[in-house]
Parts: sequence; C-alpha cells; structure tokens
Amino acid sequence: MNLQKSVEDNGYRQSMGQLLMLYTQVDRLIMEVCAQRLVDAPDEDAELSLAKQVGDESRHVSIQRQWMRQFGAVPTPLITPEQEQMIREYFQALPWIDFLADLYVCVEALSSEAVERIVPLADPGTRESLRIPLADELDHVAFGMSRLRKELARLSKAERQTFLERLPERIESLANAFHGFGVPVRRLFEAVGADYDRLCELLEDRQKELIDELAFGKQPPQSGSHHPVQEMTGISS
Repeated sequence: MNLQKSVEDNGYRQSMGQLLMLYTQVDRLIMEVCAQRLVDAPDEDAELSLAKQVGDESRHVSIQRQWMRQFGAVPTPLITPEQEQMIREYFQALPWIDFLADLYVCVEALSSEAVERIVPLADPGTRESLRIPLADELDHVAFGMSRLRKELARLSKAERQTFLERLPERIESLANAFHGFGVPVRRLFEAVGADYDRLCELLEDRQKELIDELAFGKQPPQSGSHHPVQEMTGISS
C-alpha cells in the first residue's frame, strides 16, 4: 500500500480516524475499570500494577487525542455513553479471576493484537501514535496473564480445566456483546486495507496460544520471541 496516498485518501482518513477514536475510547474505559478495581485489589502487587496501568492508559488517551487533532479526525464516539456505563458496571461486578480473564485475555491481548495487524497499513503518523500504547500493552498483558496463572494454580485440576474450557465462550460472548453495539468493525478495518477474514483467523490462533499459555505448568514465550508489533515498528518490551 502507498502510505502517502492513503493519508490523502478521504475514505482512508475517515475510517482510520474512526478506528483511532474507538481505540481511544477503549483505552479510556480500561483506565476507568482499572481505577475502579484498585480498592478491591487482592494484594499490593496487584494494586501497584493497576495503578501503573491507570497512568499508562491516561497517557495513551492523551497521545491519541493529540494525534487525532493533527490527523483531522472527527472526534465522534463510536461507543455511546450508555454502552460505556454498561461496560464499567460489567467489569466492576466481576470476581477477580474473571476480571483478569475478561480484561487481559479477551480485551487487552486480543484487541491489541488486532490493532497491531493494521500498524503496517497505517500512515507514519498513526504508526508513531500507536508505538508507546502498544509497547505498554505488552506489559499489561504480561501482568494479567501472570496473575491469572496464579489464580488458576489455586484451583483444583478439575476447576482449572473447566475454567480454561469455558474461556473461548467468554471471549465469544464479549465479542458478540461488542458487535451488538453496532460498531462497523469489519467495514473500518477493510477500509484501511486489512483482510478482515484473515484477521479473524489470526485472532483465533492468538486465542489458542493464550489459553495454552494459561494451562497449568506451561510458561509463556520468552521475551524476544515472535511478536508482530515488535517486528513491524521496532517496539521492544
């Protein structure tokens, strides 16, 4: 794809602007649900990690808002205030282990994977605006996965197996709820040059990898292993 041509194309600018707005809304929501969870953090390590993430997400929102102004994106929310409140209430009511699974596997890991896949299709300014947020999200996912493995280790073998077997259903349920919000995700991704069907296949593969990492006794990939955003943008963890 000719990146300069993409920037000058009105269809690209409109669709990428909407994706940037969506990404900013999601980061702000993550900031808010992590802030809500601080008072119920099970220990100091979790409390400090959540507090750091609140600061990280706040920085991401500022970076994205600044770039959207420069990019000329129309700051029209894709998620309504009512839908945002539903999301906050949903995460606030979750038990700790379910909070970890839904936020860090279903949302952080898989949504950041989707964003990473459009990085090479984006114009240089958009790629730069995503560099710091995507790098921080590697740490957030690592925290969530580590804590989730810790919680799973406390369960019996049967309970652990049941939890992992049901995780794909949790992911699908959240995805269906999000699609029910009416956000035209397929249209937006395809408008910036992404193969949406192929993207869905890649996300299914990533989902299987994440669940495999959570299986008791298995360790996550070592740092420096294959990671698309690192290869595409030079980001290191």
